[in-house]
Amino acid sequence: MVRIQRRKLLASCLCITATVFLLVTLQVVVELGKFERKKFKNSNLNDGHAQMEEEPIHLHPFLKREGLTLNRKKTMAADSYPIMLWWSPLTGETGRLGQCGADTCFFTINRTYLHHHRTKAFLFYGTDFNIDSLPLPRKAHHDWALFHEESPKNNYKLFHQPVITLFNYTATFSRHSHLPLTTQYLEGTEVLKSLRYLVPLQSKNHLRKSLAPLVYVQSDCDPPSDRDSYVRELMTYIEVDSYGECLRNKALPQQLNGPASMDAGDFYRILAQYKFILAFENAVCDDYVTEKFWRPLKLGVVPVYYGSPSIADWLPSNRSAILVSEFSHPRELASYIRQLDHDDRLYQAYIEWKLKGEISNQRLLTALRERKWGVQDIKQDNYIDAFECMVCTKVWDNIRLQEKGLPLKRWKADITHLSCPEPTAFAFSPLAPRRSSLREMWIPSFQQSKKEAQALSCHLSCP
Repeated sequence: MVRIQRRKLLASCLCITATVFLLVTLQVVVELGKFERKKFKNSNLNDGHAQMEEEPIHLHPFLKREGLTLNRKKTMAADSYPIMLWWSPLTGETGRLGQCGADTCFFTINRTYLHHHRTKAFLFYGTDFNIDSLPLPRKAHHDWALFHEESPKNNYKLFHQPVITLFNYTATFSRHSHLPLTTQYLEGTEVLKSLRYLVPLQSKNHLRKSLAPLVYVQSDCDPPSDRDSYVRELMTYIEVDSYGECLRNKALPQQLNGPASMDAGDFYRILAQYKFILAFENAVCDDYVTEKFWRPLKLGVVPVYYGSPSIADWLPSNRSAILVSEFSHPRELASYIRQLDHDDRLYQAYIEWKLKGEISNQRLLTALRERKWGVQDIKQDNYIDAFECMVCTKVWDNIRLQEKGLPLKRWKADITHLSCPEPTAFAFSPLAPRRSSLREMWIPSFQQSKKEAQALSCHLSCP
């Protein structure tokens, strides 16, 4: 009798052990699945081009049931809330309920929702916008929203009236956009006022024995702004240390080679030793202001800026940068920089605002204070979240108007939401050999994009 009880007890223990083992194994599989989904989402946020992995054919029966439950929840959400369909697979999310204040929307990249009766808006990522792949025919209740924070050279078609006016809502680098991203590379006023990397002027003067007054760091050579032609000409009148792939004459330490090091403290400390940084954008467009401008200001170095014609509206103070546009030729610019290099009083005037921690530009202060997103701030939404919620809220506003029998509010972008002129080349320097074909392609590219924009307009409006 005792033996039988022992055997029963042993059998029970084995069953319990087996059950625990199966449960642990199942939990591991589930966690791995969560990890893979998270990894995929992050991949999409990084490059916006990751492809959806195919669903495995053989699934554990419990996981399959979980998947069916999730799919059922997504279907119920899509049937209950307005659908915001990312036509560009930027987020990689096949279905997610997003809470935007009191409003809720269903966000997805799944194009099977194209003809769903609750689909209200299509979200486009500018770089991926392709006129050969659009959700057509466009229905009257379908809003189009554009998110484009990157370089204009990534997609010139967006900068022509027939295309930009297709969108109801925009989030671009223009201050005139519905969600302006002009300050997307600036964390806040604190980093501008910070003296963390500031090298005293006396030390900079001493370092001038081994360093040039100017530094240039670019590896995207011969972009539409033709900046390398200007810098090449400038180098004939004043010494410039160039660390990047473009016009390189000085090498960075091995550990700082590569794009990832551009925000490294050691890289910042090298740049902070210089008096002036050549901050040249890759395109010349109103309000297109990148880290090239903000970085020297953070480091306590005077930026010599070329790019946005409206840059004066974003300076921390009236005297905080040297604007290339104010000089008729690189020769005149070189002469002015040499004057500041030799006169501590004149040079000090350009960093006085930083030493005092005073930002006098009210436009800049207001833009930073009123923006609805943060930069590298986990306590705030990022600008993609803010863009999604802007569209969601506006869609709901019209739903509420419709329920009350009131006229809907129509939003529409105009040409000021992305303003970029046709690229031009500097005339004072001949085209560089081996690079001429690269630089000469930008003007034909811009012109071709204009023809494509006009053709699209005709396609949508012509009977």
